[in-house]
This record gives sequence, C-alpha cells and structure tokens, in this order.
Amino acid sequence: MRNNLRNGLGIAGLIVVLDQWSKWWIMERVMRPEGVEGTPFFTPLRVAVTPFFDLVMTWNRGVSFGIGNNDGPWNALLLSGLALIIVAAMLAWLRTATTPLIQVALGGIIGGALGNVIDRLRFGAVADFLDVHVLGYHWPAFNVADSAITVGAVFLVFDSLFAGRVSTKN
Repeated sequence: MRNNLRNGLGIAGLIVVLDQWSKWWIMERVMRPEGVEGTPFFTPLRVAVTPFFDLVMTWNRGVSFGIGNNDGPWNALLLSGLALIIVAAMLAWLRTATTPLIQVALGGIIGGALGNVIDRLRFGAVADFLDVHVLGYHWPAFNVADSAITVGAVFLVFDSLFAGRVSTKN
C-alpha cells in the first residue's frame, strides 16, 4: 500500500509542478507583452508554433471544454470543492491500486485536478494555453493538467478493457 501511494503521489506531484511551471512560463514569459505589469487577465495573444498548434492565453471559469464558462461568483469555489472531492476518491482508490498503470493513471488525474484547483484559487479561473486546430476547427484550449487528467482517464479505460483479469462468475 505504501508503494501505491508513493508512486501515485510522486506522479501527482510531478504533474502539479509541470503544470504550474508551464502556466507561469506562458503567462510571464510568452504571453505578457514586454514591460506590461498588472493582472494576469490581459488581452489574449496567439503564438503560432506549427500549422496545427498555437499557444494562446485563455481563462476557463467552467469545466471541461469551457462548459459553464461564465463569471458566476461561486464557480471557482464550487468547482474547486468538487475537484477536491474527486481527488479524495482517487486517493482512496490509489491506496488499493495493484498495478503500475493504475497508479500512474490515478496520479495523473490527482495531479491534474490539483493543478487546476490551484489556478481557480489563485485566479478564479483555469489558465489554458494549448490550442490544436485543423482546417479552421479548434479543439478547446487546454493545459498540462487537463492533458494529465485525460491521459489518466484513457489509461484507466485501457486497463479496464485489456488488463486480462479473470472475472469470477457465480
């Protein structure tokens, strides 16, 4: 059980650090015009990296894909509380996780959720900056925390479908 927590929490910690560092880098080094001080809610900029990938500064006050992205006065607190409840459930699951894949998946989800909670508590919104697009169609902007949550969820689905565990039938 101790290894389960150590492995999963190590991944979670790494995700939080990478997420917060990448957001700092985007906000302070890439997107902030030289010499401009003040609030992090500045005019969005777009930096083309490839023909299908840009860096763009956006603020998500809602949940996945910007659902509920409004200026509701309780959004940040309610969504942070919900995320912390989910983190608590993932921690309970992590205590019993038996495979490295599940430990990594849960660690990614926990770290991603905590990275976005930090943003909500600091800024009242989540900083999103990765923009993938094809032929004028844009995937909703996302960040490292969102990526970790998504990859973790995919790993959990993969494990449930292909882990090869024998089920017991009565």
